[in-house]
Amino acid sequence: MKKSEQLGLGVMILLGVGLGVVAWQWLPAARRPTASIGASERGFDGMVRIPGGTFRMGNDFSDRSEIRPAHDVTLDSFWIDRDEVTNRQFAAFVQATGYITTAQRRGWSHVFDRQKKRWVECAGADWLHPGGPDTSLDNRDDHPVVHISWFDASAYARWAGKRLPTEAQWECAARGGLRDADYPWGTNRQPDGRPRSNTWQGWFPDEDTGEDGHRGPAPVGAFGPSGYGLNDTVGNVWEWCADWYAADYYDRSPIEEPPGPDKSDSRVCRGGAWTTPPTGSHDATVWARAGREPDFTREDLGFRCVHSE
Repeated sequence: MKKSEQLGLGVMILLGVGLGVVAWQWLPAARRPTASIGASERGFDGMVRIPGGTFRMGNDFSDRSEIRPAHDVTLDSFWIDRDEVTNRQFAAFVQATGYITTAQRRGWSHVFDRQKKRWVECAGADWLHPGGPDTSLDNRDDHPVVHISWFDASAYARWAGKRLPTEAQWECAARGGLRDADYPWGTNRQPDGRPRSNTWQGWFPDEDTGEDGHRGPAPVGAFGPSGYGLNDTVGNVWEWCADWYAADYYDRSPIEEPPGPDKSDSRVCRGGAWTTPPTGSHDATVWARAGREPDFTREDLGFRCVHSE
């Protein structure tokens, strides 16, 4: 090939690359690929990219007023942990920082007593002893960390260079791109006749039959991912969000990037848990919400984190 031909070919290649970059920049965020290409190089290992856009939040058909009205919310794209933060990950944080959790400092946390069939304040229960002082993390490295307060979750998130999700980010990610769905996979709780999440199976609080394969928290990812590739957004453990909680917030929530109320007594929890009955309750859905005091800790409460682009 002549030098003049080589030069012309080089110019064409450079023009092609330049036009490709321009085209990507103008491509709407909601239509860009959602796969986490290059995630490890950007520090987003184990995270999933949620494309920016508008989604429908809440549920007009719920009999619980805090879920209404359903309303449109517009968010920028963001990254969110594929899984709930595990005992292994939290242990790395504690080893690096010497952090002591709320439950450890207080000396007790809430545990579900299967004999008494109710929640009790259990001395010695904490993230290292999830079922009480006589239990340990043996064979639980990949289980979600529990007995975590909002303060504990926030401290971990800062250490990891992340933050807790806003309530709107959490619901957008949990819905997996589906509109007017109750679950990450659709509107049917068990579309194939089998449990699709880790919830209480049986009559609560009398008996958990373990039909879903677990009597207590399950390892993260034990059930198939949602449309966005997230695991366990419904069931397994409740998850802390960044927002303060107010039952009437949807009446005044802004359309773009709602931050939650300015102040209240509680922080938002989402997703339900292994203690949530799969029927007769609205807690194990993508739109259900609850409020807990930020120092609250329990055997079915954990978290996951987000990162802005």
